[in-house]
Amino acid sequence: MQNLWNDNEAQSFTDDLQQRVYSSRLLGQNPDLVLHGGGNTSVKTQMANIFGELEDILYVKGSGWDLETIEAAGFAPVKLDVLQKLAALEQLTDTEMVKVQRAAMLDPYAPNPSVEAILHAIIPFKFVDHTHADAVVTVSNTPEGEQRIRDIYGSRVLVIPYVMPGFILAKKVYELTKDVDWQSLEGMILLNHGVFSFAETAKESYDRMIQLVAETEDYLQNQGAIIKSTQINLKEDLIKLATIRQQVAKVRGTAVIAQLNTSDTVAHFSNLPNVADISTRGTLTPDHVIRTKPTPIVIGENSQDSIQNYTENYQKYFSRHADDSLICLNPAPCWAVWPNHGTISFGQTIKEAQIITDITEHTFKAIQQAEMLSQWQVISEKDIFEMEYWELEQAKLRKGGSKPELQGKIALVTGAASGIGKACAEALLAKGAAVVALDINPQITELFNQSNALGLVCDASQTEAIEQAVAATIRRFGGLDIVVSNAGIFPVSEKIAEMQEDTWDKSLAVNLTGHQRLFTACLPYLSLGIDSAIVVIGSKNVPAPGPGVSAYSVAKAGLTQLSRVAALELASANIRVNVIHPNAVFDTSIWTEEVLEKRANHYGLTVEEYKTNNLLKVEVTSKDVAKLACAMAGNLFSKITGTQVPIDGGNERVI
Repeated sequence: MQNLWNDNEAQSFTDDLQQRVYSSRLLGQNPDLVLHGGGNTSVKTQMANIFGELEDILYVKGSGWDLETIEAAGFAPVKLDVLQKLAALEQLTDTEMVKVQRAAMLDPYAPNPSVEAILHAIIPFKFVDHTHADAVVTVSNTPEGEQRIRDIYGSRVLVIPYVMPGFILAKKVYELTKDVDWQSLEGMILLNHGVFSFAETAKESYDRMIQLVAETEDYLQNQGAIIKSTQINLKEDLIKLATIRQQVAKVRGTAVIAQLNTSDTVAHFSNLPNVADISTRGTLTPDHVIRTKPTPIVIGENSQDSIQNYTENYQKYFSRHADDSLICLNPAPCWAVWPNHGTISFGQTIKEAQIITDITEHTFKAIQQAEMLSQWQVISEKDIFEMEYWELEQAKLRKGGSKPELQGKIALVTGAASGIGKACAEALLAKGAAVVALDINPQITELFNQSNALGLVCDASQTEAIEQAVAATIRRFGGLDIVVSNAGIFPVSEKIAEMQEDTWDKSLAVNLTGHQRLFTACLPYLSLGIDSAIVVIGSKNVPAPGPGVSAYSVAKAGLTQLSRVAALELASANIRVNVIHPNAVFDTSIWTEEVLEKRANHYGLTVEEYKTNNLLKVEVTSKDVAKLACAMAGNLFSKITGTQVPIDGGNERVI
């Protein structure tokens, strides 16, 4: 546990709130302290109201903000006296608490205050820090956790038994500390939950947090609770991974990303002989249940049976604790332990899946360390349920909200470094899909290098390269639902009598055979996809060829015929296949200004007239084609297969 405080850096953060921002970011930089929006911090100061009167306020972390990147705007200013009065109430629902706290804010545009705002308010120090430090929670998640905590800290900290966060926790601390000498304390340990530190300066409060957690880390080391890194080779089964993803998505009722984790930490954990037992006892901290559910699914030989059993057990768990006012969450697992293969995190977005992956990796370490101390033991099932079905979380569920049409879908696009392919990849991303973009151009790795996109160099005419790219797609996202088969070349114009063998052979290899190889490589995974679709980028030259382009036109005609047969063959596997025939799409790499000028002059037209030389007098762009491709991959074409749609502004020869 390293202390990251830097006096030179801290000097640039001048006032109370800025100091609060600085030390909060230091806490947020350490995932062993907080993860993905976890923890909260505050500072007590004064603020002038509209009348110029100074009021005592609490700046407390706002809902939705992450400590690692928090700004001053991320802290909600709440009247301190209101918060302190709330702690003295006998009863208060958390919904009422949120309402009153919001009404007591001096800035109505600030985010909702943390649910721990009352607790921060009654701690009589200027700066208050709260983290979910792994080491401390690990120790308290053992049968003798409370005594171990007292052995580590003695009387320097206040130890609070686990209670629900929010008003109940604040009320509990309020009652327990009426006769406590706060000045004798360096911090507070919430068993099974986290750590509080406090002081009159940001630095001292931060220093205390680091010191308190470091002491527990030292304790773990002295007790021999240290995980030794070992190299373990996991098995790979991409077909089963895609199968598991499909089965989970069906239970969840929506497409999901299935993020496979095979890190060294996971490899060791998933190979433990008792992994099914220790991984299903509960969460590292109660708030993690919102992301991960109480337990993972443990994948057995028959994944369908495993998922069905998990679903039934979750519904029984809900029935054991629920009343009529609660809405049952979807019963699908949020993550899976796959013995000898790793773990899988399921999320509608890459961000959701990654958060679960991060949380579970920290949980694995905590479980193993707790087992080395004595035994991994968390709060009761009822306590976990109350957190998962907290009224504030249920309120969010009722609000619902729309999501991008293709969220959770996984798409592969070929020829994606420019033109139509690039536009399709970008449009699919905008619609919420995760995208693997392929191209022979090395720039593809830079163009699509983000959490929800992967750019891979791939020669679309090489079978092995295609197969490797498809396998990389499954490893990264867990499955495949959409293929935009776009890669192609436009060979030089040569009449049949003058045709060079290489011109013909290369066009067929890229414009036809490469697509057939792509279909073959993708089909095992598309058959395990969610409402799978293949979108083929054809050409106007199929219905209306021209002289001198036989190598291109014949390949595209063959590709169209391949797609028609594919539509016939793949319908039984619920895979739709449709073709787009673009014409005169000029914002692609083959249409340079020089070429455009030359072609326009050939027809006696200006460049602008040439671009709109169709019945509707409109220019067709790559983005227009991409929109149609997204429609074909989405709900609009859910009952359509085998169709060919021109996008050309109306072409007399085609019509």
